[in-house]
Order: sequence, then structure tokens, then C-alpha cells
Amino acid sequence: MSPTLTRRRTVAAAALSAALLAGLTACGSGDDKPAASDTGSAAPSASAAPQANLTVLAASSLTDAFRTAGEAYQKAHPGTKVTFSFAGSQELAAQVKQGAPADALVTADTKTMDGLKAETGDPKIIAKNRLVIAAGKGNPFKIDDLEDLADTKVKVVLAAPEVPVGRYSKQILDAQKIEVKPVSQEPNVRAVLSKVELGEADAGLVYKTDSAKSGDKVVTVEIPDDQNAVASYPAATLKQSENAEAAVAFVAWLSTPEAQKILQDAGFQQP
Repeated sequence: MSPTLTRRRTVAAAALSAALLAGLTACGSGDDKPAASDTGSAAPSASAAPQANLTVLAASSLTDAFRTAGEAYQKAHPGTKVTFSFAGSQELAAQVKQGAPADALVTADTKTMDGLKAETGDPKIIAKNRLVIAAGKGNPFKIDDLEDLADTKVKVVLAAPEVPVGRYSKQILDAQKIEVKPVSQEPNVRAVLSKVELGEADAGLVYKTDSAKSGDKVVTVEIPDDQNAVASYPAATLKQSENAEAAVAFVAWLSTPEAQKILQDAGFQQP
């Protein structure tokens, strides 16, 4: 074969390969995969979350629900690990301001989140909650309403006023002009509930979701809506996150039907 003919066949083969490659590329970028400009947002969807090790700071009242949610998220997003750090919202806020390594934050009130605007992305309410009276096992003091908490014979424990549940407690007691002298003020709602469960207090004000988890260790006394307070739970990414895209995807997932069902099964209300 002459050198001229060999060179012509080589050029033709190269041209054919280029044409096939262009055709495959065109198929891969057709209508089944919209361009970034068509999505309306640069943020990744929850289903397309990048793999990462996420640390989420969350209010202690979310402990049980978020453990279930974390397992569900990891199952749906192989390669992603979600680690939660639970504490009172005011403790979480202090951690954020101190630069604790974390990716997202969920507090039990909007006031705490609003105080962190410089450190967070735009928050979104993912759930709501209400307060109840948790009375000791068997409710020996026959506590029926908020007024019964003013009885000096009843040992009442409340959360500290800087804690969201403590602030809500003060709000509803003040509104009813009920004066309660707590035997202690605790750093979070779980600590309040624990005091009642252990018999170290006769009653306490806690979130409905927490009391429901105690079984027969406490008696739950409902508070009428017109005397109650609604706790809102905002979630936001942290600007200091080293896993920004994965954090955005997780926070977005908290508003999906799957996550909302987990929260509602735990007793939380829809946002």
C-alpha cells in the first residue's frame, strides 16, 4: 500500500471517530438532562447530594426524630455520613460563634437563629412543636392545668430562661399571671424531663414530643391552645461548612415528604 493511501485512510478514520463522539455527546445533553439555567437554582437537589461527612448541630428536642432521619438520609445517600450534636439551642449558638466545625444548624426557636445571620445561610422552618406539663409517674399531685404549678407543695422544674423551651415556659406562665418558683432551671428540655422521670421533680414544662417518649414514666397534661406557645424549628446551613453543597442538600431534604413524615411520626407539627 502506498504511503499516500495509508495517510488518507488514517485521516478518514479520525474524522469518523470525531463524528461518533460528537453524536454521543449530543445524546447525553438532550432533553432528559436540563441545562443548569433550566433548573432555576444552582443549589444541588437532595437526590443529587454529594458524598460527605456532615456534622449537624440540632436542638435537644430533635434527638429521637433526627436519629431516625439521619439513618434514612444515609440510606438514601450512600457514601454520606451524618453526625448530630444535640444540645440546647443557646449552647449550639455559642458553638457556632466559637467556630465549631459543623455544616448545618437546627434550633428550637427563630430568635436564636436570627441572632446568627452572619454565620448561616437563609433558614427555613421545618417543624413546629407545643408545650405540655410533664407530671411525675401517676401524677400524685393531680396536676390538671398551669395554675396547679403555682402550688408551693409541687416541686416544679423549668428550663433556664435563655433556653427556647424556658423562654416559651415563661411566656405562657406570664400570660396567665401564674407565678412558679422552680426548684431548678435546666440547660435543655431533656434535662427538665429527666428530673421528672427520676422523681427529682413533681412536674415540668417540656415539649409534647419529649413527653411522648417517656411512656409511663410521666403523665402528660395538655395545655389549651389559647394558653400555649408554638415553637418553630428553623434549619440553615453554616457558612463555615467545608461541605457546603452537601449541607445545602441535607437542609433541603428536611422539607421533603420523607423527612416530614419522620418528624410528624415523632409528634412534630407541620411547619
